Amino acid sequence: MVRCWKRSENCLEEEECADGGPEESPLFHFPHKAFWVSLSACLLLAILALGLTGHFGRSQPHTQPLQTVRFTVSDQTGALINQSAVVDQQNDLVTFSVTSSLNQTSTVLFDIKHSLICYKPVSQESCFLRKMEQSDYKNVNSVLHESARKVSQFQLSGNETQRQMEFLGVLAASQVNVSSLEEPLQALCQDRSVHWTRRTEGPGKQRLVYFCIDICFPSNICVSVCFYYLPE
Repeated sequence: MVRCWKRSENCLEEEECADGGPEESPLFHFPHKAFWVSLSACLLLAILALGLTGHFGRSQPHTQPLQTVRFTVSDQTGALINQSAVVDQQNDLVTFSVTSSLNQTSTVLFDIKHSLICYKPVSQESCFLRKMEQSDYKNVNSVLHESARKVSQFQLSGNETQRQMEFLGVLAASQVNVSSLEEPLQALCQDRSVHWTRRTEGPGKQRLVYFCIDICFPSNICVSVCFYYLPE
């Protein structure tokens, strides 16, 4: 293409350069900016693909199944008491179902993670809380040990059983808001009032014991937990 209208040496030279020079192909003029943008987009897509692959390929956390340990023991009168303990290793929970000789079942929940014991007696309209002590950890660990050994049922020897008694004074004025408790305790006591208790030496002559729950452990220890109301 001729861009000069006047004939001159410069014009002629330009014509010769334009007409005679080899015409470069547009394929060799690749813009640098477009190249780097395309490369960045490809790298970003590759990183996203690897991330999604790792997310979906990652194995899901293993959920340990609940295990039930059942055992029987003779009470002081010789009658057999049936008990079961449901062990939730993943959430550090052990839930006892204690059936009395009258065929009434009370529930006792050991929340090891939060160091709490919750008693739900069948004969009451309340649940009772207390903090775990060293002896409680020792007793409940005997259940965890049997659960780890995959023992599902056994019978305690009545003659060798160590029998203990504990007194818990109920703090009637210290009612707990159920919604403030952890989920397992909420589920257990959702239809009841909840009260704190305090371990004591005994009710004394001026106070009456209202009820007791007998809990036995695979370590051949049975504990009678007896409740009475403290003065407000």
